[in-house]
Amino acid sequence: MLGRTLELLAPALAQPGATVVDCTLGLGGHSEALLATFPSARLIGLDRDTAALELAGERLAPYADRATLVHAVYDELPQVLARLGVPRVQGVLFDLGVSSLQLDEADRGFAYAQDAPLDMRMDQTRGLSAAEVLNTYAPGDLVRILRAYGEEKQARRIVEAVVKERAKEPFTRSGRLVEVIRDALPQAAKRTGGNPAKRTFQALRIEVNGELAVLERALPAALDGLAVGGRMVVLAYHSLEDRLVKQLFATGSRNTAPPGLPIVPEQYQPRLRLLTRGAELPTDEEVAENRRAAPARLRAVQRIREST
Repeated sequence: MLGRTLELLAPALAQPGATVVDCTLGLGGHSEALLATFPSARLIGLDRDTAALELAGERLAPYADRATLVHAVYDELPQVLARLGVPRVQGVLFDLGVSSLQLDEADRGFAYAQDAPLDMRMDQTRGLSAAEVLNTYAPGDLVRILRAYGEEKQARRIVEAVVKERAKEPFTRSGRLVEVIRDALPQAAKRTGGNPAKRTFQALRIEVNGELAVLERALPAALDGLAVGGRMVVLAYHSLEDRLVKQLFATGSRNTAPPGLPIVPEQYQPRLRLLTRGAELPTDEEVAENRRAAPARLRAVQRIREST
């Protein structure tokens, strides 16, 4: 959905001196397109993954005079902008979820289709790994995580099997976890919805990286950093992320006046304008070209007034 992203951000980034923040730099594909499309724009790219930062830096080397790459989680955007002396920006992009780098490097442990160490940390310099979560969390906490973050209906059955197996030997690799999940599920559950381990892996990844909590802080902080007229585009890849985006955008696009006022004062007027009707989906051509785009949901807003 790169083309649509550029189209939505264009009115804000075509102006001289515009700054855009790529909050999820990854391998730098979106950032490269932004810098190439808007030759007067400056870019700030954030990523918590040091390997991604290094590779993106090589890719964006031709634009080094207009690109600043920062090792940071995207909820740290206000501190990054303050440190760089940038009070407001004209564009913000979030491309959420796991990057291609993380999925394709087997030793990161994100992909359930290949056996690898159970890590799943986007920033491998800090935090608990997926193996540590799986081996040390109380059964009730694991059930809660699988239900809340993976929307896994068979959470209790899976956790019972995990607890039984970890008592014999701690989990260290993804392949063993996939086997335990397969053996724990009834046949009917294994016949639908793709790989039976995908919901558990999603839940563990979200817990390890604190993704939803980080996103809950990052979205309003990024909106606060937008100048009036600035635009934000968010690509979400599962319903939990998209729900947070939808709620925040909907709230910001409504007036907050008490009912019955004949005229809505300025301080109650919406501060956001929705640029998309609902969530936009990738085209069939985009999915054919990149199957990982299939679950993408794109939403965008424009900031239309200051907060009061």
